[in-house]
Amino acid sequence: MPTAIAVTSADLALPPQDERTLPAVVLKDLDRRPLEQVLAEVTAVLEAHGHLVVVHSAAAPAAVERRLRTVRSLLETDRIALLTPGLPPLGVAVLARQLRQLASCDLGPGVLASAGRLLTHYIHAGALLGSVTRLDRIPVDLKAHAKSWLPGSQFAVVAHPQPQLVRLAPGASLAGPEFATWMLTAKGQLQSDWVTGTLGPSWKVQGLRETALPAESAAWWGTGKLIEFCSYLPDLSVLYQLVGSVRRGVCHWCGIDVIGDRCVFCSATAPAPPPDRHHQLTAG
Repeated sequence: MPTAIAVTSADLALPPQDERTLPAVVLKDLDRRPLEQVLAEVTAVLEAHGHLVVVHSAAAPAAVERRLRTVRSLLETDRIALLTPGLPPLGVAVLARQLRQLASCDLGPGVLASAGRLLTHYIHAGALLGSVTRLDRIPVDLKAHAKSWLPGSQFAVVAHPQPQLVRLAPGASLAGPEFATWMLTAKGQLQSDWVTGTLGPSWKVQGLRETALPAESAAWWGTGKLIEFCSYLPDLSVLYQLVGSVRRGVCHWCGIDVIGDRCVFCSATAPAPPPDRHHQLTAG
């Protein structure tokens, strides 16, 4: 049975990228529904899929995070992984869809959940903003703050993988990925064709798609006057090859295969390697 990939709002459940992309489980209104109802829903998902990976934005209400941790604690299970990648909401949605693609492959739940951290490195996420006065997710110098008060000012920002911020002007550019990607855009209350007409071609994207702006984007970026964008690897074969090329280990606590030094399900870290006995004898 495939591992379930869940998101915390319907606007983070993007349309399938290909015919193998599995549907997302939408755990909506977690902070507003009765706890018993949420527990029943998550229990049913675990019974049907065995393991559950929940991908949610850091801009989600704090009550959502608390409810997720409460549910996992009450169920006393190591079969729920909570991923909060350092990405803006549109990037979170893209990452969740990539995991939904990989969920159709022969990857164990521990490897699939760990792949979320790996694939985050290949996502370039940013936005075109009408103001940076309330942007606190990336460094903004005083000069940019001052210019944001000028009528008509717009700023091009990359939040991940490396922060970048430029005031939009002729010749303005952002460093992009050094590999082939597609780009997804989502429009807020800002009118501009710079992202699709200038940025996309400069990043040599191979495809452009548009989707609805996630509800949490305005809170993440500090303004509703924005156009969010995200470039990503769309092909399942490439994603699978990336995950398959990373060395796997076995969690010493729960026994599942993982990537990296920490199990995303039980949070156990790999034990430190034993000291080199030869080195000890030599030093002695």
